[in-house]
Order: sequence, then structure tokens, then C-alpha cells
Amino acid sequence: MTTERPAAFVLTFSCVDAVGIVAAVTGLLAETDGFILDSQQYADLDSGRFFMRVEFRGAGPRFPQTLDAVRAAFAPIVARFAMEARISDAGAKPRFVIAVSQGSHCLNDLLHRWSTGNLAIDIVGVVSNHDHLRRLTEWHGVPFHYLPVSDANRAEQEAAMLDVMARGGADYLVLARYMQVLSADLSAKLAGRCINIHHSFLPGFKGAKPYHRAHERGVKLIGATAHFVTSDLDEGPIIEQAVERVDHRDGIDDLIRIGRDVEAQVLARAVRWVAEQRVLIDGRKTVVFR
Repeated sequence: MTTERPAAFVLTFSCVDAVGIVAAVTGLLAETDGFILDSQQYADLDSGRFFMRVEFRGAGPRFPQTLDAVRAAFAPIVARFAMEARISDAGAKPRFVIAVSQGSHCLNDLLHRWSTGNLAIDIVGVVSNHDHLRRLTEWHGVPFHYLPVSDANRAEQEAAMLDVMARGGADYLVLARYMQVLSADLSAKLAGRCINIHHSFLPGFKGAKPYHRAHERGVKLIGATAHFVTSDLDEGPIIEQAVERVDHRDGIDDLIRIGRDVEAQVLARAVRWVAEQRVLIDGRKTVVFR
């Protein structure tokens, strides 16, 4: 016979650093029969801001019984320290829409991890400016939305992307090798909610055929970067990066194969950490509580 565990909750916040923040949070949990499962904090001495993530559950009769009640219990502390705070159900799966062009490696990896239960998110739709990946998407039972784009219809196409997110109740948009630049307006609307992946050659090898030009230069490291999207192209706060060593024996096809593997792994980690409320934005940087 198994006993069902009580629901767990996650509190994440940032605020101006001050004495007593951790004591206030942990003190409240102690007073209300809260049991801390995991706690991490970071003080950015340069910016003067404090960041914390704490996962907890009830361990006694005084603990609030609902998410709204937990939020109400923390409200005085949130107000006292002027926190930018979020309290969520640790078991809730955030909803994602994935945008892709023609490269399938990142999309396929996310769909596989999700469909096998190894990525705790809900993928509610895939949007693409090409029709190539419809079969892969629909094979996984995910709605596919073909939204071709040009300079003439970019505003309408981006509005359609937002509509797909709204109808699916999506919290986040993932650009899984979506080879279009989002407008400043859409980037602003999705601030902190849009994740991009690109090769780590940037800014050294911008534009077309980066692996060809990197091979010509004899690079020794290749990799990938996942970051939040901002209106500054490929300069948003970095969530995760990884590299692989290569050498003179690796041809262009080898670099592309290795690079695609790294891109898929880095993007999956970034999506997982964002979904688990482990990533907090700190100006042009991120704090990642792994």
C-alpha cells in the first residue's frame, strides 16, 4: 500500500538584498508546518539583488491547504521585501509552443523527451514557416500550424503565432531552430517567456553556412547556446551553454552532426530548467538554480 505524498510548491523570487530575507521565508514555513525539500539562494553583490528558489510541502495541520492559501500566507513577506515573486504547484506542467523551420533535430529531441515522460512540460502546438515537419509533429499527436512568413505578412504571421499560444494556454515559446528573427514587438510581448537555441560560433560566424566557415578557420571547439529572446538579436540572457572539442580530422559534415547533438542537449536542459522554475533573470544575465 502506497501513501500519496502531499502536494509540493515552489517559491522563486528576486528583490533588493537585505538582512532577514531567508529568515523570513524559512521562519514562515516553520510556523506553518512547512517542510523544505530544496533551497538555493544567491546574492549578486554587483547589482545588490538577492535571488532564491525554495521547494516545500506541508508536514502538519497548520500548513495552507491550497495554492491560493500558500500565496496568501506569503503575501506579507512578498510585500515587505518588494519581491518579484512566483509561487507555483511543483507538479504543474507549464505549456509550451515550439517554433521550427526545416531543421528537425531540436524539435525531434523535445518531442521524444516529452512523449516518453522525460520532460515535464505540455507541448500544445508546433508552428512553422515550412510544412516539412508536419508528419513528425502529428505522429506525436501534437497540432501542427503551418504559418508561412515574408516581409509582407510578418505582423500577421506573428499575430497568428500568439493566437496559437493563447488558444493552447501556452506559457512559453521555444525557437527550436526557427530561422526567422522575431520582431521587437513580439520579443517584448514574450519577454522572459521565449527561449532560443543557436550555435556558439556567434558572433564570429554569423549568417549562412557557419559550419563551413568555421571549418575553413580550423576551429577547435563547437557548441550551442540557449538564451531568452530579446530585441537585441542573439544577445538575450544566457540560460545554458555547452561545447565539444573537434580537430583537423573532422569535416564539415562531422561539425554539423556534432553541433546538432549539442544544440539538442543544451535546448532540452534550458527548457527543463525553465519549466522547473530554476531560471531567474538578473539584468542581462540569468541565475540558474540547477
